[in-house]
Amino acid sequence: MSSSPSNLSQYKQFLRQNRSARADVPPASAKTASATRPQPEESQSQSQPQPQPQPQTQEFQDQPSDEQQLYPHLELEKSPIAPWMYKPLPEEDILQWAAPSRPFKKRNKKYYSTLAMIALLISLILGLAGQLAAITVVIAICFLAYVLSVVPPQNVTYKISTWGIRVENSLYYWEELGRFWFSKKHGEKMLNVETARFPNRLTILLGDQDEELLKLILSEVLLNKKPDPTLYEKTATWLQKKIPLDLEE
Repeated sequence: MSSSPSNLSQYKQFLRQNRSARADVPPASAKTASATRPQPEESQSQSQPQPQPQPQTQEFQDQPSDEQQLYPHLELEKSPIAPWMYKPLPEEDILQWAAPSRPFKKRNKKYYSTLAMIALLISLILGLAGQLAAITVVIAICFLAYVLSVVPPQNVTYKISTWGIRVENSLYYWEELGRFWFSKKHGEKMLNVETARFPNRLTILLGDQDEELLKLILSEVLLNKKPDPTLYEKTATWLQKKIPLDLEE
């Protein structure tokens, strides 16, 4: 991690304090209910005028906030060229870890033999139907599945910064990210985030990273909710149940 352990612990404590403070605040409807309820004329006439709130003193205004104490250099400054805008803030790393680029599971001989039999059967059916181009697609998919099950993935660097989520040199800004949720595949925990780019989902392996810490940080910007499965996911789940390829020796 780029930040020291003390800064990370302070950041975690700051997030928890903000969350507990928001939980203690009553909803706005409860506050405004008494203010909007019509009162009798007698009570209104007898009510004393409320004192006006006193402006904050300069000494209190000069006190730095919790965000400024953690990140004193991240202060918004007005642009001298465009006074209605603020200067851009530099990117600051919040969390960083290394993990494989994709889930990996070492396959056995039954997996490859079953995959070859399925590909041969589908190719025969397509050949009788005269769909030669579709046979090429089936062979390409089987070859891709073979390569992914033989070649182990490489480790990549993941970062969560003040700009968004960075995977190696690719940056996904907060503005183009949606919901996030956690899942597990081949015994490895994964972080899934909706993106506005193709293929509309960012899959990140947690490795040795703490899931609760990631949930605490991402919940400040994104919504922690798993979306409904798509048609492709439902079809893949159905095929996996009907034609199980994860056979053990």
